[in-house]
Amino acid sequence: MPSFSLDRRQALMLMSSTALLPLVRPAFAQENAPIRLIILSDLHSAYEVSAQLLAAVAAEVEASQGPVAILINGDVFELGNVVAVRSGGAIDWALLEALGRLAPTVLNIGNHEPDLDNDLADFISKAEQRGVTVISNILDSRTGDGYAPAALSLTLGGMPISIVGLGTAAINTYPAATREMIEVPDPVQWAGEHLINLLDPSGARVVLSHAGITADRDMLPLLPAGTLLVGGHDHVVLDHSEGATRYLHTGSWSSLITVVDIDASGPLAVERRPIAATGQADADLAALIASTMEEHLTAEERAVIGNSQAAQSLADSARFVAATLASAAGADIGFIGHTTFGTGFPEGEVTRYAFDSIVRFDGTLKTAEISRETLEEILGRVNQDGDIPLAQRTGDFLYGAPTDLPEKDTYLVAANDWSATNQKNYFGREDLVFVDVPDLRVKSVVIDAL
Repeated sequence: MPSFSLDRRQALMLMSSTALLPLVRPAFAQENAPIRLIILSDLHSAYEVSAQLLAAVAAEVEASQGPVAILINGDVFELGNVVAVRSGGAIDWALLEALGRLAPTVLNIGNHEPDLDNDLADFISKAEQRGVTVISNILDSRTGDGYAPAALSLTLGGMPISIVGLGTAAINTYPAATREMIEVPDPVQWAGEHLINLLDPSGARVVLSHAGITADRDMLPLLPAGTLLVGGHDHVVLDHSEGATRYLHTGSWSSLITVVDIDASGPLAVERRPIAATGQADADLAALIASTMEEHLTAEERAVIGNSQAAQSLADSARFVAATLASAAGADIGFIGHTTFGTGFPEGEVTRYAFDSIVRFDGTLKTAEISRETLEEILGRVNQDGDIPLAQRTGDFLYGAPTDLPEKDTYLVAANDWSATNQKNYFGREDLVFVDVPDLRVKSVVIDAL
């Protein structure tokens, strides 16, 4: 296992936008070997696989013939996980500390880092105490200063590497109490003004962006050739190349890690490693998860609230929910957003705690009457869980079901309130007139259908 002489627990100085973090190359690393980056994103307190995730990362570090760094592109915590909230994120903090012991670990702030403590300054302090280096371009509105350096320069195996971190400007996705404490620059404008000075052309170059696909797509032309752009926030799996530049998303809910070998010319190889609950688990973290669950889960949360006839992927689960919303509202088709879901339904019994990790957010139902032409336009941008070209992606997207509909002049569509209220982002338009459906809420409707 590699060991590093640097004490990474020291806080980075905020005297400039770039922190310098020199690292010693492991003695056994092959000379001139590329840097291996182990990339995680949007973990969201997915405790059902956290111990398996840690074991998989440890195995990658152990197997690497060259220097290794671990990159986390935001959203470690999940406010909807009652165990995370009641324990103060004890499992998540233990995971971060364990990762920090394995290899240099860098985290770019996402919109869920302040879920458990709304002041980002507290999160950064705790993370760095556990050996994790935090980067972000988010500003503290109380001081006008950055919460952390926006960029990091380090040396691995004799090769310099620059890592830059950007947050999402979608302010309403941060906890309400956090919003008044932060200023998030427009990511594309910020990238155009700063990246050229923050990415060292003599070494490997990485941008960790939690801004989302639509911003990242506009950012791509601004990147020096050979840069690795790592996206997050939208919970998708994506691999897109433009010349020597590579753009990746590595999913969510601790279901996947992406391993990238990179040198000064750019990314050389990219491999995905799925994480399954049946995989090898880190024993210490698994024991902590079990004891923390035992301490904090109530009988109500352990109770079985329904049954799933078969295991379903996240996408199939979401389409089931969309169709369920349509049926409950008496509509022809239902719509609900992709990131409303953490994971898919298991086969068999579903507890309340498990259900809340599948359907993350509750809300009311709304309906709208639309023309056949409008429906066809909407259907052209939904169900983006397949191999969708980057140019056609919208970031977070809608699942719609059922889609095998009879031909009519008008259709009644149902949606959860978040998608309807933010219809420009999800439906791609602002002319839909939604009305409330009384006495129906997303979670209760779905539970009744199980």
